[in-house]
Amino acid sequence: MPASSMLGLLKRQRFLPYFLTQFFGAFNDNVLRQALILFITTSAVSSFSPNLLNNIALALFILPFFLFSGLAGQFADKFDKAKLVFWVKLAELVLMLLAAIGFYYQSLWGLMAVLFAMGFQSTCFGPIKYSIMPQHLSRQELVAGNALVQQGTYVAILLGSVMGVLLNASFAAPWWGSTALIIVALSGLASSYFVPAAPSQVPDLKINWNPISETIKVMMYAKRKKAVWIAVLSVSWFWFLGAAYTTQLKVYVDDYLHAGETVYALLLMVFSFGIGLGSWACKAISKGELKLFLVPLGALGITIFGVDLYFAYQSLLAERSDTVAGFLALNGVWRLLLDLLFIGVGGGFYVVPLFTYIQQATEEAYRARVIAACNVLNALFMVLSAVFSIVLLSALAFTLPMYFLTLAILSLAVSMYLLSRVPEFSVRPLIGRK
Repeated sequence: MPASSMLGLLKRQRFLPYFLTQFFGAFNDNVLRQALILFITTSAVSSFSPNLLNNIALALFILPFFLFSGLAGQFADKFDKAKLVFWVKLAELVLMLLAAIGFYYQSLWGLMAVLFAMGFQSTCFGPIKYSIMPQHLSRQELVAGNALVQQGTYVAILLGSVMGVLLNASFAAPWWGSTALIIVALSGLASSYFVPAAPSQVPDLKINWNPISETIKVMMYAKRKKAVWIAVLSVSWFWFLGAAYTTQLKVYVDDYLHAGETVYALLLMVFSFGIGLGSWACKAISKGELKLFLVPLGALGITIFGVDLYFAYQSLLAERSDTVAGFLALNGVWRLLLDLLFIGVGGGFYVVPLFTYIQQATEEAYRARVIAACNVLNALFMVLSAVFSIVLLSALAFTLPMYFLTLAILSLAVSMYLLSRVPEFSVRPLIGRK
């Protein structure tokens, strides 16, 4: 089996411990966030609006990405990344112990503080997560590595979200959720111990502790190469779309599909599986080489199936269905599920080559800082996504199907504008270009 195959990578110590570490981290993030959402909406914190508290929680988690990404990028470039991974995962274990104490004492603001600290921990891990791979994988293996990371991340998000709900539901014992958080953190810490060394190429780098000036500086690193900057912006646009779709999906299920929680879980699963399938297909098509023409194809797929999602909804009957079986029996449902699936597949086609290109085209001496810049922009685009949804859904009174249709059309316009700025991102290899 070739080294660049996905199964082949999962058998190698230079990849498997890292893969498991990032998987457990994404899983724990989502278990904690879902548990906190349930705590906010069901506990006796009636002096505050749940919507207000949820927005505060989201802001606290995202804020560290703006404040500390530049610092995290410097640390990832200056020190051995494998050692940093271990210390970051040790910090996660401490935070999960504090979260358990917060849940036990029903301390809302204690949990909010833990969430902010988890945002900081995720900020520190972000630049390491993608900059360490080129040190352990060959150029021929990077596509497979990125495909596996994208698959693993979305599966972890899905499973973590579902487990966060189940472990903290009314039928669960109070200690279930906290115990799961600690066990998963311990698993991540154990796997991080086996991540091979990834020595720094710039050990003499002088740390700039000013978050504002360093954020500006990492942006300048990302802009050194026009193609890399466009790739970074394109990845952030993907995060804009992902946030726009997933944050409104629960309302879409409740108010437009007239279905229950299990159907919401089904749609999340289909969407996440689509991204995983698209990531795997990228590896299969690429055969170890970076194929940038997959990026515009992915953007086109997101738009085609996003537009059809609007028309698929129009054919559905407004019938209530609280079970997956009942929902699947409705007319037109399978078309809607296929649209969601292939929007996800398009997302996988779109984002895997972009991440691989950023890793390959960026100099090793400041690769982590470029990825830190990407994290800052990802957070910014997620905030802009929330503002965009407020404007369209509240101020302009769009329906959710109209909102999704607008996203699909806007996605093609923005993606094609960005990609047209760089000749490398072209579909011409499909029409005879060698």
